[in-house]
Amino acid sequence: MLSTTRQSSTEIARTNFNTVRKGGLDPQEVRSHLETVAREVGHLENRIRDLQEQLSEALRRAANPTFDEATLASALGAQSAAILRSAHEEAGRVTAEAQERSALLFSESQKRAANHLIEAQERAGAMLTEAEQAAAQIDHDARLAAERLIESAKINGDALVERGREQGRAIVDQANEARRHVLNDLAVKRKALHIQIDQLRAARDAMSSFVTGVREQVDALLDNINGSDDVARAAALEALRVRPPSHEPTEEELLAGTPLRHVPEPSLQAVAASSAVSNLEPVSAPTAPVPAATPEVAAPAATAGESFVGDDATGTDVVNEIFARLRKATLEERGATAAAPKKAAPSTKPETPLDELFARRDRAIDESLSVLTRKVKRALQDDQNITLERLRDVKGPITVELEDELEQRRRYADAAVDALADATAAGVQFAFDEAGAASEANAGAGIDECAQDLAVTIVLAIRKRILADGNGDAAERANAAYREWRGARVERLCTDAARRAFHLGVTTGSIGRSLRFLPAPNDAPCDACALDAAAPPRVAGQAFPSGSAYPPLHAGCACTVVPV
Repeated sequence: MLSTTRQSSTEIARTNFNTVRKGGLDPQEVRSHLETVAREVGHLENRIRDLQEQLSEALRRAANPTFDEATLASALGAQSAAILRSAHEEAGRVTAEAQERSALLFSESQKRAANHLIEAQERAGAMLTEAEQAAAQIDHDARLAAERLIESAKINGDALVERGREQGRAIVDQANEARRHVLNDLAVKRKALHIQIDQLRAARDAMSSFVTGVREQVDALLDNINGSDDVARAAALEALRVRPPSHEPTEEELLAGTPLRHVPEPSLQAVAASSAVSNLEPVSAPTAPVPAATPEVAAPAATAGESFVGDDATGTDVVNEIFARLRKATLEERGATAAAPKKAAPSTKPETPLDELFARRDRAIDESLSVLTRKVKRALQDDQNITLERLRDVKGPITVELEDELEQRRRYADAAVDALADATAAGVQFAFDEAGAASEANAGAGIDECAQDLAVTIVLAIRKRILADGNGDAAERANAAYREWRGARVERLCTDAARRAFHLGVTTGSIGRSLRFLPAPNDAPCDACALDAAAPPRVAGQAFPSGSAYPPLHAGCACTVVPV
């Protein structure tokens, strides 16, 4: 039987030893030797395990013999006992030999392992002693070298610190000297700038005074020009009154020295002096029937040299006609036409109720649209001034930051929100006037959204135009971008925004009622407008088939919605 106190190969390889400073061995060599011993012990253990397995197999076969029929038939008889006895003896002998051999091998392996362990410990102690001695010598040498390096570093550090202090003092002196020069230059420039500012202020005041004087002179000239017709007319009447009645010049004589183009002569009829004024009244004014001319007062039938100036009224009409011809001839010489009245009546009246509805819509939106356009143009001018100030002296690609986009949008939105609110209120009133619709709903969010959309459209287009081309002067590109938006383009955009706010007011004022989509009568509707116009009325706030609750559906859309 094997001893239970023996160590396995794994335990031998994992054995640890106490470290001895003097006379120790190299741990690596000891570990290597122990691993070699562990491998040999492992081989022996495997051999013992194989022998034990063979012994167990032999014992099992001896305890449970197996025979076939022929063997049993031949083995029956006297030889059975002898065979069993010899088998038991052979099994015992094999077992004894195996046990003896395994015990011998195990004792030999233990002895060899102990010898190797002792040798390894001795060698490890010797190596540890040598390593400690070498480490002590190295530590002593390192301490000496470190002390020498520390001394030299102290000496060099003191020298560097002193040199750095000297350089720092020199730099500080130079900085103070430069600071004094800079401060002196700044003081001189500041004084010069103050002088220039004072000069600019004086020039501004002088220019303001000059502009004010010019404005007053222009106003006086305009007043004189506006009153010149009345003064000339009064002077002509006065001249006619004081002129001797013996000879009155005809129109041809009055216009003989005037370089005028040929104007067809009006057909004149001889009438009584008392009815001359009535015949020159506008056609729309009611006129009394003209009595038949008597031979005493009737003028001969239209001689070219006859004069119809008889009293003040007749003279006034002639003078008015003369000045009218003069003005017309002067305008024709300049290639212009007669100035239109300040507020001319429409040439054609609405022919259908639909035309009248759209005319009322346009009249309701005119005032707020005018205010919106004016405010947006003013914001556009302010935005242009700010942008030009940032892009001054910038050539080629823009290297400076433009104004914050949100600030630009806020400028336009703030300028437009009040006018859009007025347009929305006009839409609410329009809904009330047309169908009696009156709602308390608040359209503030829609107005803000409309103002933001207007601002986003303008700002993105302008910034894209400025940043698109990197050649030339940046200020010129900015001027070109703003010039594109200063005219009809911004007016069209403001028109769309005002119509949108107006229809928002119509929708808000008609909450709870239905709205009908009406296309513009004078414009061919697009596909979306035609689709919405063909759809049945929708509840206010509900989207039409195009996806929008109210027009405009596209740029320049003049369609509208009305409550039903």
